[in-house]
Amino acid sequence: MKNKRNNSVGEKAHATGKPLPPEQDKAIRLVKRAIGGDFAAFGDLYGIYLDRIYRYVFYQVKDKMTAEDITEEVFLKAWKAINSCKGKEQTFSSWLYRIAHNRVIDIFRSQRKAQTIDMETVAELHHPTAKIETELDHQEILDGVADLPPNQRQVIILKFIEDLDNREIERIIGKSQGAIRVLQTRALAKLREKLSNGREK
Repeated sequence: MKNKRNNSVGEKAHATGKPLPPEQDKAIRLVKRAIGGDFAAFGDLYGIYLDRIYRYVFYQVKDKMTAEDITEEVFLKAWKAINSCKGKEQTFSSWLYRIAHNRVIDIFRSQRKAQTIDMETVAELHHPTAKIETELDHQEILDGVADLPPNQRQVIILKFIEDLDNREIERIIGKSQGAIRVLQTRALAKLREKLSNGREK
C-alpha cells in the first residue's frame, strides 16, 4: 500500500445531534463499506487518514523513514483487523490512532535511545488548523515538543497538532480525561518555561 502522502487531513466526528457534514458522512459510509470487505473503500480511508497518522507517528519517533514504515504497518494491521471496528467514523479514527499509539510504544520499548528531530522534515508536514489558546505559536510548539516526556508529548501532539478533543485522546492513549488535562497543563508549563528562557538569552 505504498503511496505518496497527500494533503488530505480527514474528518473528525462530533456527537452534536446536527446533520453530518457531507465529508464526515462520506467517511462513515466508507468505514461501513470497508468493514464489509470493500478494499477500495479502505483505500479511500487510507487517503483520508494517511497524513494524520504519519504526522502523529513522526512527532513520536522523529525519523522520516521509521515513521513511514510504521504508518504502513498501522494501515496494514487496520485492514486485517477491520472487522473488529465499529462502523462509525469517530470510532474508526480513534481505533486507527490507537493502533499507531501501540506500535510507537513498542518502538520505544525496543529502542531506548535519544533522537534529534529533523526540523526540515517537520517543515514539510501539514500545519495544525487548531488555534492554540496560549502564548505559544506553532513553531514554538514544534521546537519544544521533542524535549517533552513521551506521555506529555503524545497529549500535545494529539491535542494541538492533530486537533483532537480529550474524549478521543482518552480512547487513543487509555488515560482518563482528568489525567490528560494534567499532562497537558504540565507540558504547556514546560513549553512556556522553555520559551521564556529562550527569549531571555
